[in-house]
Amino acid sequence: MRQKREYGKRQPGVRMGLLTLRLPFIHYRFEWADYLQGLLMCTVCLAIIPVLTGKLGMSFEVALAIVIFNGTLYLAHITFGDPVIPGWVTPAIPLLITYVETFAPGVERMQSLIAFELSFGLFCIFLGVTGMAKKFVSFIPNAVQSAILLGAGFSAVMLVFKPGEGLKSFDSNPWTITICIGIAFYLLFSEHFKKLRRQNKIMYYLGNLGMMPALALAIFVGPLLGELAWPTYDSGIFTHPDFATLFKDFTVFGAIPFPPLKMFITGIPMVISTYVVVFGDVIQSQALLDDAQKYRPDEDINYNPNRSHVIFGARNTIMSFIGPDISMCGPLWAAMQVVVCERYKHGPKAMESIIGGAGSFRFGTWTGYFLAPIVSTVKPILGVGLASTMLIQGYVSVRVGVLKSRGFNDLGIAGVAGAILATRGAAWGLGSAIILTVLIYMSSFRKAYEKEEPVFPCDSPETIANEIAEIMKEEQ
Repeated sequence: MRQKREYGKRQPGVRMGLLTLRLPFIHYRFEWADYLQGLLMCTVCLAIIPVLTGKLGMSFEVALAIVIFNGTLYLAHITFGDPVIPGWVTPAIPLLITYVETFAPGVERMQSLIAFELSFGLFCIFLGVTGMAKKFVSFIPNAVQSAILLGAGFSAVMLVFKPGEGLKSFDSNPWTITICIGIAFYLLFSEHFKKLRRQNKIMYYLGNLGMMPALALAIFVGPLLGELAWPTYDSGIFTHPDFATLFKDFTVFGAIPFPPLKMFITGIPMVISTYVVVFGDVIQSQALLDDAQKYRPDEDINYNPNRSHVIFGARNTIMSFIGPDISMCGPLWAAMQVVVCERYKHGPKAMESIIGGAGSFRFGTWTGYFLAPIVSTVKPILGVGLASTMLIQGYVSVRVGVLKSRGFNDLGIAGVAGAILATRGAAWGLGSAIILTVLIYMSSFRKAYEKEEPVFPCDSPETIANEIAEIMKEEQ
């Protein structure tokens, strides 16, 4: 029998120290509307497969096994008390691709990925357990943070357009990607479409689907333009992920030796760069849930950044052993968290608890990975989906990176260091950002930094912060 929540209290669950165990149908109502939407949106999760097959030499079935492992661990957030829809560490994906490509394909490249993801996971767990997350980021100058975000944006765009390298999908599907990314940008960022959303319910729900309408269109546009094949279907209902080959050929339990200490050391700049991105997602999670709480006094939404760090840190640590993944394990899928929060605001009849909405959505995506008709339908467009995701991410990262700069000197540092980061990797980019910051602000560092002319002289810090939050809500 499902446990009921008292008015104004937290959703029922079993306390486990920092964590709280909650199960569907027992501790929260299963939300079928969010579950069905999750079935549809699992397409976006599958878009990482072309990177895993292209950069790590995996088969489609092995890459699908990694997606399923990652998708299963998505459920850990709701199950253990974190009221969010988790996702990739999207802005850091191009940076990680650049990093692992500095190692030879095969065993060495897999070792570098394992070492990075294990280090990153343990680092996040440490910050969560000690509560040091905010303090750590406060030590990183805005110019350096801005450089990392700009570098991530540059890398994302280069990944799509760099001739002979990158994803190679644009050269193969230029018209399909151009049409689909144009539609995605219109739905996500256009001021004209924002007005339509406010005036028309159909447009509102269409906008809530993010880039999904553009991906659905690609299923038809690609074959009609002769750039993609039509989906093909076999007689099976379920997919066939290859877990055996994954363990045998791509993990430390099989053919991959445990990484040497040198790889853990060389990966430190990449860990720091990735964490700067992740910390922004944690802040955004808090902001979205605080906003939703204003509309729902009947439920006490309990979001604890330290708990979130422990959970997504544990996810990365586990994946480093059972399924090293370039998409990584992040704390938030911003676009879908916005969608669920908006429906939650309509009251208990629409969604009893934010826990139920977020959990049901992720159960939906998890189910979709096993359904062959869904996977077969989107298989031809996965490259287009990833290219579109990277271009959208590049746009968002550059916008947020610019806003992170406190002044014109910061922006200059970020532009130079960001370009170095995109072309030479995290170690070079992070090092150059730190050196430039020290050189430019060497004399009376704090005083000079505070007097720097703002990039946006007409905007207050609060206005800029609100703008960053609004931009990040659009992130896919």
